Amino acid sequence: MNHLQGKLPTAEEAFLARSCSQGLSAIIDTKSEAQEFTLKDRDGVAHKVSIPVSALRLFVELLTELGEGNMVKLVPVHAELTTQEAADLLNISRPTLIKLLNDDEIPYHRVGNRRKILFSDLQNYKKRIEKARLATLEELSALDQELGMGYE
Repeated sequence: MNHLQGKLPTAEEAFLARSCSQGLSAIIDTKSEAQEFTLKDRDGVAHKVSIPVSALRLFVELLTELGEGNMVKLVPVHAELTTQEAADLLNISRPTLIKLLNDDEIPYHRVGNRRKILFSDLQNYKKRIEKARLATLEELSALDQELGMGYE
């Protein structure tokens, strides 16, 4: 799958992903732990497979993202990221990430002379930042209302 190497899906891939996402989400049995599917191999031989519903939901999310033309990268929750990988996931420059690490905004540890960041710590940082942004927006909205600058 070329999108995992940093390439966007083609228009055809995005269209197919959208169709698959819609079709799969319509037939997922959310009350079950697993669901059985029949898949055909290259020779047309049918094989039954049982897939956990949690994996099917993840697959629908992945297909939805691809269907919207987005690049997708799967990262295990317990993964240790390089500084460049972490910067890429935050959509910031590596020097900006290094500053966040040096300012103790994001925990890290060293492996030899390299810094490693746990994916879960990166997610926690993103949640903290989002929460702070929302609080700031609420403050600005309240100030707008107080000053009579809000929309009626």
